Amino acid sequence: MAEQRSLPVPEGLEGERLDAALSRLFGFSRTRAAELIVAGDVLVDGSLAAKSDRVHGGAWLEVTLPPPPVAPMPVAEPIPGMKIVYEDDDIVVVNKPIGVAAHPTTGWTGQTVIGGLLGTGHRVSTSGAAERQGIVHRLDANTTGAMVVAKSEHAYSHLKRAFKERTVEKHYHALVQGHPDPSRGTVDAPIDRHPSGDGRWAVVAGGKDSITHYDTIEAFRAASLLDVKLETGRTHQIRVHMSALHHPCVGDLMYGADPTLSARLGITRQWLHAVSLAFEHPSTGEWVTFTTEYPEDLSHALKVLGGES
Repeated sequence: MAEQRSLPVPEGLEGERLDAALSRLFGFSRTRAAELIVAGDVLVDGSLAAKSDRVHGGAWLEVTLPPPPVAPMPVAEPIPGMKIVYEDDDIVVVNKPIGVAAHPTTGWTGQTVIGGLLGTGHRVSTSGAAERQGIVHRLDANTTGAMVVAKSEHAYSHLKRAFKERTVEKHYHALVQGHPDPSRGTVDAPIDRHPSGDGRWAVVAGGKDSITHYDTIEAFRAASLLDVKLETGRTHQIRVHMSALHHPCVGDLMYGADPTLSARLGITRQWLHAVSLAFEHPSTGEWVTFTTEYPEDLSHALKVLGGES
């Protein structure tokens, strides 16, 4: 149900644009504020106004706020190609295929790891938000590889803490354009949303601390296969850091990859695979490691490169 809010414009906002004033008063973006204004959901002293109109201290604002979006629930359906790497009473480790999100989100209508597990009769932890039950970490929808899901409440708490305290070892393999120099190194650069607001992330001063270690496994003529270890787990971290080094993941057009090279290798998404996960088992305390094989599209790209070198 929509919410009606009425309040005077504080004197401190005298002379501000209406969209900027709404953004500061309600804490949402200027883009969202402009959308409300254009939709006729904002009145100033009883009249409609333009987003660029200047407000005056004491003017009476009436704003109709839409109801918060309802989080989508997982759809239980088996996912072809999602392999179970390991399972016991506490955890299930999967090799996540391409085009599958970790859990449902607003705007995502595709398949999810949670839905795939539920669709094949697997029980998962109910801790956390209902749409994210059992999820302790995520992979991008088009990043494949190892992902662990908690099946018990104890495992959920233990693994959430382990990821937060950075005691989980996460290794990825990334095929990046060109040859990073040095061939082995660390990227320590903060990440936050890209200033453009277009859904990308970027190295931004004042962003969240983000640390990526990489080591070259094999150098081809046009690209390098890297072993990447993450200390932190920011959204798009490897993709952003590699792009910042001017060596974007092959196929990652969002972050500056060469479409010609991507097409030649038959890659339609970022060449990035979560090859292994290692952590302390929630119940036994044993250090366990799980590895996953490359999917066909990534293996094919390496074969093509090998034939060209």
